[in-house]
Order: sequence, then C-alpha cells, then structure tokens
Amino acid sequence: MASITHPDPGTGAGAGAGAGGLHINHTTTGADREAENRHHRTPRTAKWYKIHLFRGMVNDLRRRAPYYLSDWTDAWNYRVVPATVYMYFANILPALAFSLDMFTKTDRMYGVNEVLLASVLGAVVFSVLACQPLVIVGVTGPITVFNYTVYDIMEPTGTNYMAFMCWIGLWSLVFHWILAVTNSCNWLRYVTRFPCDIFGFYVAFIYLQKGVQVLQRLGDAAPFYLSVVVALCVFAIAYICGELGGSSLFNHTVRVFLKDYGTPLTVVFFTGFVHFGKLEHIHLEHLEVSKAFFPTPHEDGWIRGWFIHFWDIPVGHVFLAIPFALLLTILFWFDHNVSSLIAQGTEFPLRKPAGFHWDLFLLGLTTGVSGLLGIPFPNGLIPQAPFHTASLCVTKVVTNDDTDVDSSESKGHPSDSYQFKPISVVEQRVSNLAQGLLTLGTMTGPLLVVLHLIPQGVLAGLFFIMGYQALAGNGITQKLVFLCKDSRLTNPNHPLNNKALRRSRVWLFVIIELIAFGATFAITQTVAAVGFPVFIFALIPVRAVLLPRWLSKEELAVLDGPTASPFTMESVGGSYGGVEEEEEERAEEGGMGEESSGGVLSSGAEGKGKSLRRWPVR
Repeated sequence: MASITHPDPGTGAGAGAGAGGLHINHTTTGADREAENRHHRTPRTAKWYKIHLFRGMVNDLRRRAPYYLSDWTDAWNYRVVPATVYMYFANILPALAFSLDMFTKTDRMYGVNEVLLASVLGAVVFSVLACQPLVIVGVTGPITVFNYTVYDIMEPTGTNYMAFMCWIGLWSLVFHWILAVTNSCNWLRYVTRFPCDIFGFYVAFIYLQKGVQVLQRLGDAAPFYLSVVVALCVFAIAYICGELGGSSLFNHTVRVFLKDYGTPLTVVFFTGFVHFGKLEHIHLEHLEVSKAFFPTPHEDGWIRGWFIHFWDIPVGHVFLAIPFALLLTILFWFDHNVSSLIAQGTEFPLRKPAGFHWDLFLLGLTTGVSGLLGIPFPNGLIPQAPFHTASLCVTKVVTNDDTDVDSSESKGHPSDSYQFKPISVVEQRVSNLAQGLLTLGTMTGPLLVVLHLIPQGVLAGLFFIMGYQALAGNGITQKLVFLCKDSRLTNPNHPLNNKALRRSRVWLFVIIELIAFGATFAITQTVAAVGFPVFIFALIPVRAVLLPRWLSKEELAVLDGPTASPFTMESVGGSYGGVEEEEEERAEEGGMGEESSGGVLSSGAEGKGKSLRRWPVR
C-alpha cells in the first residue's frame, strides 16, 4: 500500500526527502519484501545433486491431464484413418521381419506371436495412459540384437533363458521407476541432433543388415536368386511410390494414396506375385507362424504358457541379471526418449505438452510385464514414431520465391520451387490404439495363415526400404549430400551454406559422427554387443563436453541443434543451454505458479487451468 504523507522534520526520512517536502511511504507487505529479495538475490549455481522426487511425473500429468478428453475427440479427422493403416503396416511388417531374425537366432524362443503381443502391449498402454500417445512402441532392431546376444551368452551355461530374461525385465522395471521418480529425463536437455542422428543412422544400418542376413540364410540354390529378385523389386516399387508421393506428378489425392499405402500394397502384391505361373512350383522360404494366440512351439512340439516361471532359475542367476538389466535400462532410456524427441521434432507444429518422466515410468511397467509374459521388451520405434507424427500432419504447399537463384538454373526442377509445410498435427490417441488392436487381430488363425504366405524375400525387401527411408531423412546423410554437391549449384539458402562456416568444419563434424556410428555398429557385430547401449549413451557427454572444445559455439549452432522445440522440452526443464532447473526452483520459491514460461502461456479465458501454445515463427 502506498500513501502520500508529510515527513517528520526530525527524522532521517524527512531529511532525505529533499526540498519538496513530500515523499511516498510504502507500507510493505510480506509479498513485497519477498519480491524485493528475489530481485536482489544473487544467482545461485544449479545443484545437480538436488533431487525432487516425483516432481517430473507429477508435472507431466498436470500439464497433460487437461487435454485427455480432447485426445479422443480430436480423432474425428480424416488424417486418422490413413495414419492408422499406414502405422499398422509400418509397425507390423518390420516386427515380422525381426521375429524371423529372433526365431532363427534364439532357437525358436521368440516368434511371430511373441513379437505381435509385444507390439499390442506397447500400443494399448501408451495410447491410453501415456502423456505423448503419438510415440509408436514396439519391437526394435536394438532390442533384437540385445535378445539374441543374451541368448548366445547364457545358452552354453544351461540357464533357463526365458526365466533369465524375465528377471532382466523385472530388474529393469525397478531401474526404470527409479529413473522416473528421480527426474532423470531432465538430462534430455543435453540430447541434441548429434546423438539422435548417430543413433538413427545406426538403426537404419541395422535394417539394411537384417535384410542382407535374411537373404544370406536362404543359401545359394535357385530359390535364393528368386528371393533376391523379389526383395529388390519390393524395394524398387516401394521407393518409387514414396518418390511419387512427394513429387508434383498426378493430383493431391493420388500422391497421398501412393505415399500412405504404397509400401503395404507392394508387400501384398509381391506376396501373391510368387504364385504367378510357374513361379508357384518354386519352393520359397516363408515366415514361420504358430497357433493363434499361443506362444511359439519348440522343435519337439512342446508349447510353453504365457506366464514365465521366473522362480525356475538359480539364485545366483537372479543377481547375474542385474548388469544385463542395467544395460537394457540405459538402452531404453536413450532409445525410447530419442524416439519421443524425434516424434516431437521441431518440424512438427505440436500444441499439446509432452511428458517424458511419466512415459518412462510406463515403459518400466511394460518392460516388467513383457518379462513375465516371455515376449520381447517393447519401446519407442525409430523411424516409425516420427513417421506416425508426419502421417498426422495437415500440410499446405508453400512456394519458395528464391530471387538469388537464376531462373534458368531452376527450370525443370519443380521440386525446388515448392515444399509441403505442416500447419498442424492431429494430436490424438485413436490411431495408435487402433493400430495396436489391428495387430492383436493379426494373431487370429486366418490372418496368421496369411502371414505364413509372406516369402522371406519380401521381408528382406521391406528391411531395405525401411533402412533407406531412415537413412534419407537422417542428418548425417543430408550433410554428406551437401558436402558432395557442387558448391556453385548449391541453394544459397541451404542451412549449411553459411559464409561463417567452412566446409572443413562440416567435414570434421560428419567424421566425428561417422566414427561414433562405426564404433557402435562394430561392437554389435561381436559377443560384446550386449554392451552397445553404453556406447550410445556416451554420445551425450561427448556432445556436451568434447565437441565444444573442437568446434566453436557459432559452428555448433549451425551444425547441431535441439531435437525438439522449447515447448516440448518444457517437460524436462528446457533445452541444452536454455532454462535451468534452478530457475524453476527460484520461481516456485517466489510464489509463482506451477507452469513455467517455456512457450506455454496460461489462458485466462479458459478458466480451467489449460495452456495455449504460441508456436514460434520459423
């Protein structure tokens, strides 16, 4: 409260008032004093050891809960149907290929039904309960490598493999929950495009490698050559469909149809192609399936139950599972969170908040349940997760009026004069849930018979096209393409075509990325592959500590950048170099609200505690 009073001439206040004789006397309150203290407070160094248990999970739920109803009602949009169908095939087809890989390398411990059930579990749990339902959860290439590497290590010891994997899942559940409760996802603020691109590059090569291995196992007989031809045809036709979908040929409806349904229709066509004419008399290897809703039988015909007898293992092996569980937790912490970050990348105009801490808690739950059921551990999928978000984008055509480029040079290249710009994303839960339920339906007898008709050569071709798609959109690939282009014909508006950035610095950055990728990929080719999550996780401190010593801040600003927008990173306290957790603590101590100011503004008109996103102009 402020009042105008006459000073007492005998007091220092009156003397200090000056000749005017009047001064403003502030009747200070506790809030005023606290505000003044906050203003003059000396900035404190963030204390890394301060842990506020459950803070991240609680804040995630508070931010996302107001949108839960709209997550279902917003599904009334035409983009949901093609996204559901597209993700069903984009998820199930690689899963089938991975099931073939594990079926062979784990001596029938995992098969089609186990992989399908893992995908169903991840889809249902994350579509209904997760803070970010856009992330597609299923069986990935890295977990496939992990599973058969553990089998190679433990099988000679005579250990009950499924019981051992169950204990790995249960221990990993505990570790996931510890990480979620202690807000470990706040470290995601240090995850930039650098580790994400390297990991995505690694996953792409895993796809390509699996495709080659599928063909290699077929031998060198006549069916082998037919399988190679089928695989290459699947890749070629799917590639052409994708290119036509992003071109200026045909009308918009045809392009969207080719882009959304080209790959699954290619698989369907070549599954029937091998039965045309005399090809029907050539014996091809097909996908092995089992009885509907039953686990994969062993070679002697014995079928286990869906509940693993986790007690059927020596006590020593229970504790031996701990280091394996730690490696699995490291892998999932990075793999799932990176999948979530890429699915919420800066190129997608998302308007609903993320929730990394709560989603990590759910991932621990699905990991433990998967261990008890004897199915592969599901987690976030690359590249399916960002593909899902992209399939839900509503786009518009934007013309690039590039006045710096001679018009004669751009003739015949219409793709250089326009682009499809996302203007919104249909953020909802139905497409993820629906593709999970479709996957569950695939476990029925009639559809398993259909799956058995798929030649292994078709699965190899599917691996090739998925690997190509992951490589084409990867930052390492894009930098290599830029470096190999004629500098005189490079678009002057290209992000890397910066006068302040020498090409030698781009080469240095790419070489570092390729060395990191090579080390990660090389270790997965040995019996030490179970430890590759440590290599992947080490990319984070390499970026945060070592790269700033070799490249300037300005160079890194061009070569690297945040994976997700500040709005998305609000769940983990901001991006690298952005808002620190200590600022949030000072805000809370000052009586400010729970919502931080990283791109989310309170809407007074709503009156229900909701937030509205102000998407930055790019």
